[in-house]
Amino acid sequence: MQMSQLHYLPMAPAFFVILVGLFFIVLILRSVRYAYESLGVSSGTAILLLFGSLLGSIFNIPVAELPPEQVTSDQVVDFFGMRYTVPVVSHWAGTVIAVNVGGAVIPTVMSLYLLSSHHLWAKGLVATAVVALVIHWMATPVHGLGIAVPVFMPVVITAIVAVILSRYEAAPLAYIAGSLGTLIGADLTNLDKVRGLGAPVASIGGAGTFDGIFLTGILAVLLASLYHPRPRPQPWQT
Repeated sequence: MQMSQLHYLPMAPAFFVILVGLFFIVLILRSVRYAYESLGVSSGTAILLLFGSLLGSIFNIPVAELPPEQVTSDQVVDFFGMRYTVPVVSHWAGTVIAVNVGGAVIPTVMSLYLLSSHHLWAKGLVATAVVALVIHWMATPVHGLGIAVPVFMPVVITAIVAVILSRYEAAPLAYIAGSLGTLIGADLTNLDKVRGLGAPVASIGGAGTFDGIFLTGILAVLLASLYHPRPRPQPWQT
């Protein structure tokens, strides 16, 4: 498989435009500066990370290739109301296992930073495990695409889990659990189901899961923007 076949829009152009629109909606929120500070990064860095995730969704880093089989080429796959693009394949080859830059690399690095800076190792582990278990149960092998999940389910599950576990740290927990939980529950624990699906590229964090992962990043910003918990009481105030 040629390298050019690894880099493509992970979903139908219309939905990609919707994600771009959501990205810019977040940028114009009145409390966006507070939102980014709640995530522990500057507003400029957060904008760069979100934009990097969106742009990076086009690029996949190949890590392995399954034995040759007949694969689907140049089609649009419908799943749960969503339309995903299958790249053009010029010759018969096996499925390439790849890591998506915008849907896996950037969210993982950001999640590790948030785990460390907010000291959320225990709560982050619990939240990620819960989201991963539910997403794994919902993940569906889709012929020609790979593994996919209903687009809004990671967002809904993550929001509930994050707010239940911590009112004060709901925003970073949402980003961590939504990103890592979806990657683990949908992609990593289902790699054994990829063979035989006829997908040219099985992208970890790419088509089928990128939309959910990106939207959880938006959710984290929205939680921080719209939910203003009372300040933690200081010892001398009790």
